[in-house]
Amino acid sequence: MPRLLVVHHTVSPALDEVLEAALSGARHPDLQGVDVVTAAALSATAADVLAADGVLLVTPANLGWMSGALKHFFDTIYYPCLRETVGLPYAAVVHGKNDTTGAVTSIERVVTGLQWRTVAPALELVGAPDRAARESAHDLAATLAASLP
Repeated sequence: MPRLLVVHHTVSPALDEVLEAALSGARHPDLQGVDVVTAAALSATAADVLAADGVLLVTPANLGWMSGALKHFFDTIYYPCLRETVGLPYAAVVHGKNDTTGAVTSIERVVTGLQWRTVAPALELVGAPDRAARESAHDLAATLAASLP
């Protein structure tokens, strides 16, 4: 059974709404057989990544960068996963009050080093998440889950 690891740092009700929409997409009934595992960015480990067939990253944009918690996750897993996860499918959801560009760029730099494979462009959400934003998060997670071997 393919496993999707959802690594998140949801520090606001707005981002928690987006996470819930993404989890709903990843757990869509048409995707039976995908094991969806969630892990807070500060507690996710290299073992979690090594056991996953894909990773969804959910983070706020903080001061033009990914959250410190997501950076900590990458610092923790980078070398233990460097060789073993080449080609791992991933997608990212980034939420910011007014800009997400730097956060997306910082994530792309790390996953480029890890040689992970993007399934879809990062979902960049600005401001309060509306229905369209939640639907986009749902669809992105469903797309990632459906792409798993």
